[in-house]
Amino acid sequence: MRTSGRTRKAAVIAVAGLAACATLITGCSSDNKKDDNGSSDNSSASSTEKITLHVGDFGSFGYDDKTGAALYAEYHKLHPNITIVEDAVADGQQYWNSLKLHLTQNSGLDDIQAIEVGYIGLAIQPNLASKFVDFKTVAGFNAADWLPYKEKQATTSDGKVIGVGTDAGPTAICYNKDAFQKAGLPTDRDTLAANWNGDWQKFIDLGKQFAASKTAPKGMKFSDSGSGLFNAVLASQATQYSDASGKLIYDTSAGVQTAWNIATEAVQEGLTAGYQQLDPANAWAAAFKTGKFATVTCPSWMVGLVATNSGDAGKGKWDVAAPPQVGNWGGSFLAVPKSGKHVKEATELAQWLTSSAQEIKVFQKFGNIPSSTKALDDPAVQSLVNPYFPGTPMGKIFASAAKNITPAPIGPWDGNVKDIITKNGILDMEKRGTAKDKAWSNAVKQIKDTVVE
Repeated sequence: MRTSGRTRKAAVIAVAGLAACATLITGCSSDNKKDDNGSSDNSSASSTEKITLHVGDFGSFGYDDKTGAALYAEYHKLHPNITIVEDAVADGQQYWNSLKLHLTQNSGLDDIQAIEVGYIGLAIQPNLASKFVDFKTVAGFNAADWLPYKEKQATTSDGKVIGVGTDAGPTAICYNKDAFQKAGLPTDRDTLAANWNGDWQKFIDLGKQFAASKTAPKGMKFSDSGSGLFNAVLASQATQYSDASGKLIYDTSAGVQTAWNIATEAVQEGLTAGYQQLDPANAWAAAFKTGKFATVTCPSWMVGLVATNSGDAGKGKWDVAAPPQVGNWGGSFLAVPKSGKHVKEATELAQWLTSSAQEIKVFQKFGNIPSSTKALDDPAVQSLVNPYFPGTPMGKIFASAAKNITPAPIGPWDGNVKDIITKNGILDMEKRGTAKDKAWSNAVKQIKDTVVE
């Protein structure tokens, strides 16, 4: 998932029913913990030794046993001696900041650590990459099992692969059909996709029609978030925050300028509800049930959240259409710190969780689109229709998008820059009425003050 994209993706809600690691800053995993003899090594456990593997991640990866695909319980049945504990936190930025601190200290790390695509550019830098297992040295690993761009993103300059791909983040538009119908707008997904095809401005123009409608639901805005709109537009652009060398170009990037102009126009026109997607206070999540917005620019990993947040009352009211331009917003990786006590078992679990069979199960249960090429072609993905969105060819929409993504270069500081532009730029406009030019200058100043290349 991305939050800078899962940033999956992104900045996401915590997995329900799983306690977040309350001691993330001090560490909660099995690595660097002394055994009964007082030693701390990274030897592998025997096949019968009872061990616990900690998986550190953010938001909902769809693995858990309560709201996800119950992969942890399944793995425990296959390996009765292994118990898996997920240490999940809500905010992706907080998670990364803590992970980076633990990596520099080489302590307090989980056995498996998720890395969101917005921060993979930093993770593959020599000072951090050296802390992780190179999957090219692990039995059974084949980079070709994933989308071509996926494993490339997790590859260091000297060819090491520090993470295996979880989901991809192809984008779409989730929209409330009931609200569109009341506003007098088209409700058919193919018609909508054709009307705005190739041009995000046409999407904004439709939003203006929604806002002007006398019959649209009262108190409902067209879009949930200017920041979410910015992320989706930017994800579809050829140039984003960094160039191919990793140097930041956000202040001259045509893609950033396009996304900024589209998003801020929506804000200035009063089309956005001003929520921060995936906020820790869950205000965004609660707003689904109270009908505060009609559209969400949603990468595949967010579809499950639309259903979860809308609840039973929203079933059948939401639909999904292809976006004006497809992009990759989100997706993550599972990495294994070298300092872990059970490195062999951790690498085996990471590969199992990201195999095509398990990625299909997560997609079927939670909507996270696989990054496994075999999974994308599987009939189980191609034919999937989510019962919450009756009749929507969810599998075809997102699998097709995933295959047609041409991702932009990712730099080490993309996640940090994204976070500043969206939260201290666009969200500032929505919450405080800050003028567009002032909001941009504030964001640029903060980037220059906090990001050191």
